[in-house]
Amino acid sequence: FYVAKEAVGNAIKGEHEIVAELTGRDLVGRTYRGAFDELPAAEGVIHRVIEWNDVSADEGTGIVHIAPGCGKDDFALSKVNDLAIIAPITESGVYVDGFDWLTGQNAHDVAKDIESNLKDKGLPYRAEMYTHRYPVCWRCGTDLLFRLVDEWFIAMDELRPKLMDATRTTTWYPSFGMERELDWLANMQDWMISKKRYWGLALPIFDCEECGNFEVIGSEVELKERAVSGWEAFEGHTPHRPYVDEIKIACSSCGSHVSRIPDVGNPWLDAGIVALSTLNYRHDKDYWNEWYPADLITESFPGQFRNWFYALIAESTALTGEAPFRNVFTYALMRDEKGAEMHKSKGNAIWLDDAADDIGVDTMRWLFATVNPSANLGFGYNVTDEVRRRFILPLWNSYSFFVTYARIDGWQRPATASPVGERPLLDRWIISRANELVTTVRDGLERYDVAIAARAIEHFVVEELSNWYIRRNRRRFWKPESDADKSAAYETLYDALVLVSQLLAPILPYLSEELYQNLVRSIDPDAPMSVHLTDYPVADESLTDRQLSKDMAAVLAVVRLGRSARAEANIKVRQPLPAILVHTSDPAGAESVVRLKEQILDELNVKDVRALADLGDVVSHEVQPNLPVLGPKYGKALGGIRAALMRANASDVAALVEAGSIVTLTVQDGSTVELLPAEVLVNLRKREGYAAAQSADATVVLDTTLTPELIQEGVARDVVRAIQDARKQLELNIEDTIDVRYHTSERAVVNAIQTHREYVSREVLANSLEPSQDVADTAGYARLKVGTAELEVSITKAG
Repeated sequence: FYVAKEAVGNAIKGEHEIVAELTGRDLVGRTYRGAFDELPAAEGVIHRVIEWNDVSADEGTGIVHIAPGCGKDDFALSKVNDLAIIAPITESGVYVDGFDWLTGQNAHDVAKDIESNLKDKGLPYRAEMYTHRYPVCWRCGTDLLFRLVDEWFIAMDELRPKLMDATRTTTWYPSFGMERELDWLANMQDWMISKKRYWGLALPIFDCEECGNFEVIGSEVELKERAVSGWEAFEGHTPHRPYVDEIKIACSSCGSHVSRIPDVGNPWLDAGIVALSTLNYRHDKDYWNEWYPADLITESFPGQFRNWFYALIAESTALTGEAPFRNVFTYALMRDEKGAEMHKSKGNAIWLDDAADDIGVDTMRWLFATVNPSANLGFGYNVTDEVRRRFILPLWNSYSFFVTYARIDGWQRPATASPVGERPLLDRWIISRANELVTTVRDGLERYDVAIAARAIEHFVVEELSNWYIRRNRRRFWKPESDADKSAAYETLYDALVLVSQLLAPILPYLSEELYQNLVRSIDPDAPMSVHLTDYPVADESLTDRQLSKDMAAVLAVVRLGRSARAEANIKVRQPLPAILVHTSDPAGAESVVRLKEQILDELNVKDVRALADLGDVVSHEVQPNLPVLGPKYGKALGGIRAALMRANASDVAALVEAGSIVTLTVQDGSTVELLPAEVLVNLRKREGYAAAQSADATVVLDTTLTPELIQEGVARDVVRAIQDARKQLELNIEDTIDVRYHTSERAVVNAIQTHREYVSREVLANSLEPSQDVADTAGYARLKVGTAELEVSITKAG
C-alpha cells in the first residue's frame, strides 16, 4: 500500500511495517492498474499518478482517485493533465453500456454492490464512514449526481472590462450591491448558456456533424432564408420546440443539411434579454431609445448578482455598449417570525390570500416599506399586529378624531384658507413640519429609499400629529364656541391629514384612498376622482419655519425626559409638580425651551420651567466600570482601571459617555487607557425631593415637593378621569353634556371638587356638579375610585 506519511496514523490500524519512504514527486508519472479495468468502458484507459495541491492527508490515505466524468474539479484537472474522461451515467443517473454488471442500475443504488465487488477482488485495506460535503436537491433533499455533458458557453474574458465599466455607471440600493456585482464580474468564468431541457428558449445554433462547423441564426427572417426543409411545419408558431426542431438549414461550409442543437437556453439568458426583446428594439429603435435604459429594476439580491443582474448587464452591454438600467433596488429574503425559512412542509408558510384576509395588504406593505431592505424580514401575525398598533391605528385614530368633531360642529373647509401666519403657534409648527416632511419623503422616494420616506411619515403621524399636535389641541376642538381659533385647528388638521393621504398613496394605496375619498371627494365632487390621480405634494418653503421646528424638537425632547423622570419617581402626570429644571449641553436648546415653556408647563403638569446652569445643585453622577465587558478584556488590570475611574470627575466622564465619546483614564503606572462609552456605566444620584432623567443632549430634573394645594389639584384631576371613565361606560356621545351628583365620605375629595369646580365641570361637560347624599340606585349610577378614596356619582344626560 502507498500512504501519505502524515496519514499513516489515521489510515493504518494495528501492526504494520513501513517498507520504504518516497517523495510524492517520485510517484508522479507512474502508471497503475485501476480498480475496474475489467469493464469494457475502461478498455485502453491508462491511469497515471499526477500531483494536485487540493489533496489532503487529513482523511483517507492522502492519495485520491479522481473521476473526470463525475466532478467539476476532477474534470478541470483532467484537461490540464490530458487524462482520459469517462462519463458513466445517463440523465437519470443510470449506468450506460460498457459497465457490465453495473449497466442499467441507478448510481444511487449500487454503493454496497461496488464495495462487495472490491472485496471480492481483494483490493480494499479497510472501509470506514466519514462526513463528506455533497450537493442535494434544494426542494426534496435528494442527493445529486455530477454528470459530464457537452454544453455551450460564451467566452467572457473579452467582455469582462466592459461589463465592469457599465456596472459602475449604475446606482445600487443598498450600495454594497455594486461591490458584489463587480466581485462576481471580476471572478466569473465563461457563461454556460445551454440546458438539457425541453421547455425554454430554443438556442438558434446549428452544429454540423459532418464538418464540425456551427452557425448561429440571428433572426426569424434569416432562418426562413436559410431553411431547406421544415419551414411549413414551423410557420405560424413561436420559435420553440417542437416546431423549430423541424427546420434544417444547409451548412455554409459543406452543404450538409443541419438540424438545430437539441439544447434550450439557460433561463437567465432568456431573462437577461428583456431590455432588447421588448419595446420594438428590432423594429422601431427611436421608440425603444425613449425607454432605454430603464430607470429602475428590482429583485431580491441573493443569487441575482450572478444571475439576472449579470445577465442583463452582459447581454445589453454586449449589444448596446451600456447597462440596461440606471438604478437597482435589491432586498433580502422573507423568513418567519423566528428567522426560519418558510416551507409548506414545516407548516410555517403563510399564504398570500390568508395574509391579505387576516392581516390586510396595506399593513403588510407598511411592514415591507419600513424595514431595512438589506436584512432578512421576519414575517408573521405578531409582527404585523405590531405594525398595525404602531402606525395604522394611530393614523386612523387621528382621522377618526377629526371626523368625529368636525361632524359634531358641522365644520366645512372655508373657501379661502386662513392666513398661516395668523394661526396659533402649534398650527404654524405642524404646517412647517408637514412641509419639511414632504421634502424628506420626496428625497427618499427619488433615491428609491422607501424606508426613509415611510419612517419619516410614521414619525410625523405618530409622534408629531397624533401624540403632540392633536393631544395639545384637544380643548380647541372640544370647546363649545365655533370661533376663528377652532376653525383654524380644524383647517390645520384637515390639511395635514389630506397631505398624509397623498404622501402615503404609493405605499398604502387602499388606506390612503379611503382617507382621500372621505376627506376630499365627499365634500368636493370636482376634486380628482382618486388620490392616485392627484399631483404628488411639493413642499412650500414659505410655510417652513425651521427655527420653530427646532424649538419644538427641543421641547419634545424635554417632555420625553420629563415623562421618564415622572415614571421613575412613580408620580402620575395628573399630579401637578412645582417645577421642572432643564440643563442642556447646547445653549440654543435652552433658549428653545424658554421660548416654548408654555407647552412644557401644560403637558408635564408643572407650575414652572427653569433653566439649570449647574447640575451639581440637584444631581450628581456616579460612574462605574462595566465589569462583564471590561473583565474579559483587561483581566487583572481591571482593578487599576476601576481605581482610575473612581478618581476621575464623574460629571466629566458622564458627559463623554452621553456624547458617545472615548473616556481616557490615567492608571497608577502613568499609562493611559481608553474606554468605549459602552464600557462605562453612568447613574444619576438625585437629591431628596427630585427626580431626573437625561439624554446625550439634556438633563431634566423634576421638583417633586408636594404642597397641599398641589395635592388637592391632583385629586381634582383624578375626579375628572374617574367621571370620564363613567361617561364611557354609559356610552354617552362625545358631545353630550351631563348633570352630575356625587357623594364621598373623603373630605379631601369634596374639597378638591369644590375648589376646582369650574375645571372639573368644563373637562367632563357637566352643566351641573352637585353633592348629594342619595345617589345610589339611580340611573347612571357609578362607584368610582379616586386614589384610595371611593366616589359615588349619578350621571344623567342633560336635557
